[in-house]
Amino acid sequence: MIGTTISHYRITEKLGEGGMGVVYKAEDVQLDREVALKFLSPRSLGTDEEKARLVREAKSAASLNHPNVSTVYEIAEADGRTFIAMEYIEGESVAALLENDRLELEDVFDIAIQIADGLAAAHAKG
Repeated sequence: MIGTTISHYRITEKLGEGGMGVVYKAEDVQLDREVALKFLSPRSLGTDEEKARLVREAKSAASLNHPNVSTVYEIAEADGRTFIAMEYIEGESVAALLENDRLELEDVFDIAIQIADGLAAAHAKG
């Protein structure tokens, strides 16, 4: 996928992969900004149920305006693949910090508080 253009996003690098999907860093060539694109995992082939779950995730996140929740720009489909375009946030993942054993207890508490604040905002929106 790296180097390809999906809709108006040019994919520049793979950021990560989880159970549901793959996230890439991309350049929004229309608005000249970096974004994160989340696609359903190629292994899953994007069943209707998984697509519906991705759409629910996008709608839920898009309803929030909180500093600890990534902003969703759009959900779209291109070349038969459904994806979410969202705010790209520079930095290392918590997983990378844990892997390199670089988190002090104070940092762990700070991250946990930020996660809890984001979750509280999500729960407040239902």
